[in-house]
Amino acid sequence: MTDSQLNPASAEPAIVTTGTEGLRPQIPVALSTSCLFPLGVHETFSTAVDLGYDSVEVMITHTALSQEPYDLLNLVQEYQIPISAIHAPTLLLTQQVWGRAWNKMQMAAKMTKAVGADVIVAHPPFRWQKTYAKNFVAGVREISEHEGVKIAVENMYPWSFKGKAIEMYAPHWEPSRFDYDWITWDFSHAAAANDDSLEAVKRIGSRLGHLHLTDGSGDKLMDEHLVPGHGSQPVAETLQYLATTDFAGVVCAEVSTRKAKGAAERDEWLYETLQFARTHLAR
Repeated sequence: MTDSQLNPASAEPAIVTTGTEGLRPQIPVALSTSCLFPLGVHETFSTAVDLGYDSVEVMITHTALSQEPYDLLNLVQEYQIPISAIHAPTLLLTQQVWGRAWNKMQMAAKMTKAVGADVIVAHPPFRWQKTYAKNFVAGVREISEHEGVKIAVENMYPWSFKGKAIEMYAPHWEPSRFDYDWITWDFSHAAAANDDSLEAVKRIGSRLGHLHLTDGSGDKLMDEHLVPGHGSQPVAETLQYLATTDFAGVVCAEVSTRKAKGAAERDEWLYETLQFARTHLAR
């Protein structure tokens, strides 16, 4: 990719006129730190600015930088790009980060406020977290209201072993079945669950608080996090639909680049993802 191809968009979303609907801001597009794995937070900020993303989503991991609000704010100042979302350490590989389950959520809420982000992305509990799962819906709402932050529970998918489905999440992997105030929708997870993202987003309606922009083939047992448009999900149609609504959240790229053949190809994938978003989210 040449320098002339990289046309960073303004960090401030443009205001456009949409006929009789008046003024409506363009939907901002963020870059998740997971896209740069195994690189870190610093590299994500640098890449986000270089490619023209509007903001960054920070996934809390075992790395110290991802857990320190003061250090993250230094990166915000250095790169002049905001943090729009915090991904709580609720993955299987981050179970030891920040201790007990509710402590993770409370600390994620405080970090979200400290860095000026808008939303927390959280996975539903694992089935062995019985007490946490039993009170999860009410507990999420309580922390959200007490701390004044959005906690958007993410759709997951059923796992499988030797052809048999395994229920890994409780109360369920599909959050729209429950009375959550906010939901994060992930296209790759939807593909793994053989769900239709366009229908799901319409079903979720105003509760959609965040969107993970990616794709999946639907042929794998696990999530793939493909570049959007490279899988079977109706990603373009879903973004186009969102552009006609009053969705006021952030669309965040969460694409796996671990198979990229070097930094140049990685950046090409992430730039393609950004341009895909800009094209189909245009208002």
